[in-house]
Amino acid sequence: MILPVILSGGSGSRLWPLSRKERPKQFLSLFGEQSLFQDTVKRTVDIALVSKPLVICNQDHRFLVAEQLQELGVESAAIMLEPIGRNTAPAITMTALQAMKGGEDPVLLVLPSDHVIENKKLFYAAVMQAKAYADKGKLITFGIVPKKPETGYGYIKAGGQLDVDSVYLVDQFVEKPDLKRAEAYLAAGNYYWNSGMFMFRASCFLEEIKKHAPDILNACRVAFDDCVFDADFVRLNEKTFGGCRSDSVDYAVMEKTSNAVVVPIDAGWSDVGSWSALFDISQADDNGNVTLGRVLTEDVKNSYLRSDKRLLAAIGVENLIVVETEDAVLIAHKDDCQKVKEMVAQLKSKEI
Repeated sequence: MILPVILSGGSGSRLWPLSRKERPKQFLSLFGEQSLFQDTVKRTVDIALVSKPLVICNQDHRFLVAEQLQELGVESAAIMLEPIGRNTAPAITMTALQAMKGGEDPVLLVLPSDHVIENKKLFYAAVMQAKAYADKGKLITFGIVPKKPETGYGYIKAGGQLDVDSVYLVDQFVEKPDLKRAEAYLAAGNYYWNSGMFMFRASCFLEEIKKHAPDILNACRVAFDDCVFDADFVRLNEKTFGGCRSDSVDYAVMEKTSNAVVVPIDAGWSDVGSWSALFDISQADDNGNVTLGRVLTEDVKNSYLRSDKRLLAAIGVENLIVVETEDAVLIAHKDDCQKVKEMVAQLKSKEI
């Protein structure tokens, strides 16, 4: 049995001003009527041998999660509520403990809730391919076939090929490179973008984190024993869960284990990590512009223009991101979209 684990704790600050703390990007309808969170859940429904999803999210978003699941007509296995963010290693550890609570030992399909995958058939094929290795006790990471020398993602270097499948041992996890190194990775052909999607049996993951980050496992066990089960919600105690150190699953486990394999996937993936990334996967007009809402343009090229409330008029500009909301307007060059997070940090420090 495959148990989808939906990680929904992110704040989505790079898509400010549309994405806010109280309603981050995973709960927004950026493509069509459904949110990224709903699209993620829906992708899991048609996978063979899949059970109800287990969601872990910020406790402030519990009603958003419940409401959006209800809109899909999907029941959750549980909704775990984090009182404080502790990154992906503790989050996945808590879900593994929850998954094994009744004596079961399912294969966990761990998915961030804010990704876009355009080709579902290729995604399903990769999941079933990965399950065969999860059943053998492997820890699988999904590597995205790179399309360009991207400097905003970490990379996975593939090692030896396993059997006849296009599945490889993980040779190395690589930090976000500079442009020259990213170009070398692309040319080498055995480097993949680190998607942040994983698959492994719950017990196998717990064994590995016990080896490589026993303090996280011990702290999570204490926090799990202190959980309050309230209808569909599993409430983590702030004091006990807050005692766990923050770390990513990459650093805590995947970079250290000798049991990791990478399954390449080329299915139109994006983590929608910036406005320029959103632009890249949106349908542009003949001038290369993406426009949403009340927008008028004259001699505008290669720009993303979005208006939620007021009329937005642009003349003689190119390569811009302009996003209008009720209380804020963002204007940025497409090449500087990664700096939006720094702008959000300024807003917080100035309490704006």
